[in-house]
Amino acid sequence: MAKIMSDRTKYELAEELGFSHKVQDGDWGNITTREAGSLVRRAVEKAEEMLAQQENGR
Repeated sequence: MAKIMSDRTKYELAEELGFSHKVQDGDWGNITTREAGSLVRRAVEKAEEMLAQQENGR
């Protein structure tokens, strides 16, 4: 399975979204489906922001 997002990025997003305390032990099974969805949604937003910055920088 390909690794899409680094662990560091996932932890940073969990911190930003307020549920990092649930994954401190590395067990991502402790988060809710809603929290997982929020994490993915925020990751996509960040990726889109980065792409927009790259395009504006050209």
